[in-house]
Amino acid sequence: MSLRLVTANERMKETAGVKIVILGPAKIGKTTLLRTVEAPRTLMLNIEAGDLAVRDVPYQELRPEAQWTWRELRDIACYIGGPNPARSPDQAYSQDHYEHVASEMALKLDSFDTLFVDSITVASRICFAWCQTRPEAFSEKTGKADTRGAYGLLGREMVGWLTQLQQAKSKNVVFVGILDQNKDDFGRISWDPQIEGQATQKALLGIVDQVVTLAKVDFEDAPGGRCFICQQGNRWGFPAGDRSGKLDEIEEPHLGKLLTKCADPKRKRGEITTEMNQPTETEAE
Repeated sequence: MSLRLVTANERMKETAGVKIVILGPAKIGKTTLLRTVEAPRTLMLNIEAGDLAVRDVPYQELRPEAQWTWRELRDIACYIGGPNPARSPDQAYSQDHYEHVASEMALKLDSFDTLFVDSITVASRICFAWCQTRPEAFSEKTGKADTRGAYGLLGREMVGWLTQLQQAKSKNVVFVGILDQNKDDFGRISWDPQIEGQATQKALLGIVDQVVTLAKVDFEDAPGGRCFICQQGNRWGFPAGDRSGKLDEIEEPHLGKLLTKCADPKRKRGEITTEMNQPTETEAE
C-alpha cells in the first residue's frame, strides 16, 4: 500500500481544475464561450463538429481522421485522466490501456489548462450506438435486441468516461450539452439535459463541480439577456448547482471569468450551513 498523508497546507496549495457542465438550448452560443478563455491553453474535444462560429479562435483541437468512435473517446479519456489502478489489465482505463494509448498519443498535456468537450450530447449518442452492438444489448436466450441491456451498458460506460475525465485534477474540464424544454400533461415545464440514458443524466450532475445553464432571461433593464444561471433553486427552474459556493445566481456569460471565480482561493464561500473555527497555518502543519 502506497499512501501518504497530505497536510492541510499542501492540499490547499495544490492546483485544482474546475469540472463544469454548461447546458443550454440549441444555438444559444455554448461553443462561442471558447472566445472567453485563454485559447492557446485550451484543448477542444470537437465531437460535434459544430465549430463554424469559432474558426478564427486559436485553440488546439483533437479530431479523428474520419468520424468519432467510442473507442477513440475512451482512449482520450484514459490518456487525460491517467491510469486507474483499480481496473484489471483487460478493462478500459487500466494501466495497460493507458500505456497503450500513451505509446500512440503525441499530445503534451502540460500545453493546455482547459479541456472543452463539445458536446456531451453527441458523445452519449456515439456511446449508445456502440452499446447496441455489444453482447449485453442482446438476449442470451433469444438473441434478440435487449434495449434494457443496451441502456444499462450505456450508463456504465458514460459514467466511467465522465469519471475518468474528472480525474484530470490540475485541468479545467468543461462539458457542454443541449438543454431541452419539456411540458407534462398539466402544463408544467421542466428542463432536462439532452443526453442518452437517464442514468447518465443523473450521474453527470453529481460528478462535476459546477452545473451551469446558459440561457436568455428577462431583466427589467435588458429583456432577453444572455447569462449564466449558477444556483440551484433559481427562479427559472434551470438545472444549476455550485459546489464552490462562490458564484451568484446570475453570472456574466464569460467562461474564463467563471472558472477564475470558482477556483479563486482568496474568494470566500457564500452562506453555508456548517462551519467551525479553522486552525491557523502553524496549527495545520
